[in-house]
Amino acid sequence: MGTTTKARAAASFPAYVGLGAGNLSVAYGYHDFAANPTAADIIELCKVPKGAVVLDGFYSLEDIDSNATEEVDIDVGYAANGDVVADPDAFGNFGVVTGDAVAGYTPEAGTRMPLRGVLSNGPLTLTADTVITATVNVDAATFAAGTLYVCVYYVNP
Repeated sequence: MGTTTKARAAASFPAYVGLGAGNLSVAYGYHDFAANPTAADIIELCKVPKGAVVLDGFYSLEDIDSNATEEVDIDVGYAANGDVVADPDAFGNFGVVTGDAVAGYTPEAGTRMPLRGVLSNGPLTLTADTVITATVNVDAATFAAGTLYVCVYYVNP
């Protein structure tokens, strides 16, 4: 198990606070998988500021498992922030991500899904700067290089 901190989640990277109440802000981050991830790997992708009200977002993953029976499983959540404990699948326990093309919907391989989990019942307010994470549950059966991308939409009250 290892933790990888991307540039947009680094302690020195400022969490963006909008210029006024209600302005939509975006936090995003990505990770290029050059090698098969390991179960329990944590990728710190980006951060949202204290007081952020998370409204929506999405998770996008290229087809990093080229096996006929895919196994790769990556969740999206957040790290502990001093006020709350970590919740590694707060924004989505997506299960096995096949990455298969769906005729008439997405002709290319890969997955793009809305964040859900705690957002299923409405917005989530975070009371401290919070790092958005991706946690690997199961590695790829037959790995192929690709990119994970997460985008979080929020407002500041």
